[in-house]
Amino acid sequence: MEDLTKYERARIIGARSLQLEWGAPPLITIDEMENTIKIAEKELEIGVIPLVVVRF
Repeated sequence: MEDLTKYERARIIGARSLQLEWGAPPLITIDEMENTIKIAEKELEIGVIPLVVVRF
């Protein structure tokens, strides 16, 4: 994924974590019950999160 600022990274992880908490299926395989924030961080690291950053 492109270079993200710490604010963009936090916003993406927070938004994806909220989606996971509300029942969205994880986009990666998880072995055990993990914190939704950890799952979102792994998804961002791999680059599978379907969110786009638009800068003005």
